[in-house]
Amino acid sequence: MRAVDIITAKRDGGELSGEEIAFLIKGFTGGEIPDYQVAAWAMAVFFRGMNAAETAALTEAMLDSGGRMDLSGIPGPLVDKHSTGGVGDKTSLILAPLAASLGLRDPMMSGRALGHTGGTLDKLESIPGYRTGLSPQEFREILARDGFAMTGQTKDTVPADRLLYALRDVTGTVESIPLITASILSKKKAEGAEALVLDVKYGAGAFMKEGAEAEKLARSLTNTGAALGIRIIVLLTSMEEPLGRMVGNFLEVEECWACLDPAAYGGADDSGAQGPAGSADLMEVTLELGARMLMLGGKAAHSAQGRLLCVESLRSGKPRELFLQNIKSQGGDPERFLAMLGTYRSPHRAEIRAEREGYISRIDAWKVGHAGISLGVGRNRSGDTVSPAAGIELHRKSGDRVKAGDLIMTVWGKDKTALDAALGGLGAALEYAETPPPRTARILKEIRQD
Repeated sequence: MRAVDIITAKRDGGELSGEEIAFLIKGFTGGEIPDYQVAAWAMAVFFRGMNAAETAALTEAMLDSGGRMDLSGIPGPLVDKHSTGGVGDKTSLILAPLAASLGLRDPMMSGRALGHTGGTLDKLESIPGYRTGLSPQEFREILARDGFAMTGQTKDTVPADRLLYALRDVTGTVESIPLITASILSKKKAEGAEALVLDVKYGAGAFMKEGAEAEKLARSLTNTGAALGIRIIVLLTSMEEPLGRMVGNFLEVEECWACLDPAAYGGADDSGAQGPAGSADLMEVTLELGARMLMLGGKAAHSAQGRLLCVESLRSGKPRELFLQNIKSQGGDPERFLAMLGTYRSPHRAEIRAEREGYISRIDAWKVGHAGISLGVGRNRSGDTVSPAAGIELHRKSGDRVKAGDLIMTVWGKDKTALDAALGGLGAALEYAETPPPRTARILKEIRQD
């Protein structure tokens, strides 16, 4: 078997066998097949695509390149959630303790910020002492005790994914749907999840800009998941505007803490389930994702029941208790964390105020996300450092009426140069109108396996 024959077959639109795909990935990971041949193959896949069987074979080959989490003996159901990334997307930090409070176990393997999208690990590590580099044994113990554990991808977990992603990043093949699918599902299967809820985002601040492209990815994920024996539900959600009211590492943790406050869910039914002021959109997405996790875990018969169970649990305060317990379990100091709330900010601060009277018609997520890179929230390259105390607080959201001079954003930069560099982009992210903008749904569609 030769790599060039596999490249040629895919270039000409042929279907590759599982053996051919395994040969290519094993040779690439082992250093026997050079980068330039795998780059040529990736470009062929980009243009020719892969069917569900090929994508499943690629996922399995990538999975076989390293170790897997052994979660045997831990009673399930083991259900996780994954997002394709966005600006202010912090749902994982709320969902993990919420799912655990309702009897699920969530083995969550997350990533870091890259480009304009945030990273769960960076947010968690803004809590002093919090460790995301868990050993497999630590991961097992915390998952069994707390109901969820948060860790990063180790060098032994799907090494083929790290190598292939680095190659895709410099060869213009990042957007390939089969390659995205295999990247996501290989990591999720390696972490031990039995079922998975996926938040596939589309819009200005998302990886996929159009809903139609996001739906193609969603269907690739559900079809490949079925071939791998992973039960999957996908929600397509909008990322035209930042999610919630905070963008930044500790700032987003702080917002999640507020969203876990039982007092934010008053009322005897679902009518009070909006969460804190400014976070209604965040909780809309979070509760719908949580409802699907409960469905996959056999705890809810349908989404309405799942949502109600989530709200009832939030009112009980149990998810908040589990959040603090997880901080302690992973090396953080809960008391120090609580003392930092509302005060842990960079000293380099500025305000953005309304330029005119009217309604805020749009806050462009892409522009906010890229300003966040300048502030120190995100990364241009994987080796860049992030600032835990930098970020943006949105005091007003799309649809709000403002007068000239009203405070719209408070901004913190890692230093004065970073702050000054970001302010122009943040001002340009705001759009105004004479009339209220139409309300757009955060959730476009649900997609399940056939």
